[in-house]
Amino acid sequence: MSTKAPARPAAQPARKPLLSRVPADFVRAVLKGHSGLGLAFAAAIYLVCLTGSIAVFAQEFQRWEHADAPRLTSASPEAVQAALENAIVRAGTAEHGYIQLPDAEIPHLVVNLDTPKGDEGWIADGNGTLVAGSAVPWTEFITGLHISLHLPRSWGEFLVGLTGVALLSSLISGLLAHPRIFRDAFHLRLGGSRRLQEADLHNRLGVWAMPFHLAVSLTGALLGLTTLIVGVLGFALFNGDVDKVYGLFLPADLPEDARAAPVIDLQPMFAQLEIQSPGGRVDLIQLEHPQEAGGSAMFQVEREPQHIANIDSYAFDRSGKLYHSAKAADNNLGEDILASIGQVHFGWFGGGIVKIAYGLLGLGLTYLAASGVTIWLARRRDKRNASPGWERVWTGFVWGQPAALALTALIAAVVGTGVGSTVLVSTWGAVTLLALAGAAFAEQRTLGRWLALLTTGALVATGAAHALLHRGSDPVAWAIDVVFVVGGAALGGWILRRPSRFSASSGAS
Repeated sequence: MSTKAPARPAAQPARKPLLSRVPADFVRAVLKGHSGLGLAFAAAIYLVCLTGSIAVFAQEFQRWEHADAPRLTSASPEAVQAALENAIVRAGTAEHGYIQLPDAEIPHLVVNLDTPKGDEGWIADGNGTLVAGSAVPWTEFITGLHISLHLPRSWGEFLVGLTGVALLSSLISGLLAHPRIFRDAFHLRLGGSRRLQEADLHNRLGVWAMPFHLAVSLTGALLGLTTLIVGVLGFALFNGDVDKVYGLFLPADLPEDARAAPVIDLQPMFAQLEIQSPGGRVDLIQLEHPQEAGGSAMFQVEREPQHIANIDSYAFDRSGKLYHSAKAADNNLGEDILASIGQVHFGWFGGGIVKIAYGLLGLGLTYLAASGVTIWLARRRDKRNASPGWERVWTGFVWGQPAALALTALIAAVVGTGVGSTVLVSTWGAVTLLALAGAAFAEQRTLGRWLALLTTGALVATGAAHALLHRGSDPVAWAIDVVFVVGGAALGGWILRRPSRFSASSGAS
């Protein structure tokens, strides 16, 4: 019997991580595509990400614009009915409209009507008495810029949807183009070459927040391309009839009956909702022809706040007869996903903590978009193929956008809700053009510093002006004023301490 120990099997060479085994030629091709895609959509991605980070707080900005409006925790059916009747008296007549009931995010009772003079709206108190207009021009300006770039609605949404597709593709190609990206997930070279530091931060932010980046880019693409998706489904399933696609999710229209009638009575419908959806909270009422015999009202009722897709829908005709109901609890998976897209994209679930996280992550994604072009320009400079003109243009655009947005906020703070949307859009467009024109005359560092200082001054002035001119009692409005002043002051201090940040040439060393 042998006493020799059995031979140990030869050690197997360590297997490389999956991404490290990707062929080098494939990596180079993907990296080239990543750069090309990022450069082609860089400005649009940057602008959409920046405005999206702000639009997360759209509900808080609505309160900021109406800091002195009465805050309600709920509204009785009697108050809602009185507010509707008072609004129709003010408007004269209304074809459509909606009533937003107070909740924790927006504690206002708001009636908006589609009238022959255009859209009009008012905020009501707890008795249904109209106390102020409901216009929120700056909030609508910032959300409109994010959703459609203030282009004609369908074209703007389509372009923003394509931007979401480009961002999603850039994220995936960036992942494939950096085989060591997960192994180096916490390898951050700070304090050395600025280009390497920027590249490390760009790659690390891309990995650390990848689930957020994928979620907002995918949902953004779906929201922006809704019209296209519905059109394709209409051709594929209903011979081009897109109304049948919408009919899968919306109640059928009632037969037309345009005979004049008293203002539709919503109170009996509230009573039925207590039976249909006990414990639910009415969030929104959509009105169709409230002064016609064929009028109707659809109620959205919030149930189970811990769920994202939690809205039941009930539609009543003028007599109070229920002709449509859809409960969130009966949704299939597809309907749940459809109902969650908007909430997931804007972070409007989970309360203030989720919103703050979305805002910070959104700013990180904005930095990702800006730094991608900066790194590309710095690499060209390293290879003695610098593009000083494009370096100045990119600096003018990146720092011109915060300045333009901050100046529009200052106008809204000084003028109030009476400022027209044309003024805000024109101001944003003029500052953007001036910042780009400055690239033809100013040195890059000077251009960047002055635009950043302009942003600082506008932010501080916005918070101070709003606090002095609109002394309401809403703590959310006070908090936003503080954020404007402190954020502007912090940005100013950072600019004065780090002037080299505004020069790509210094960072290329």
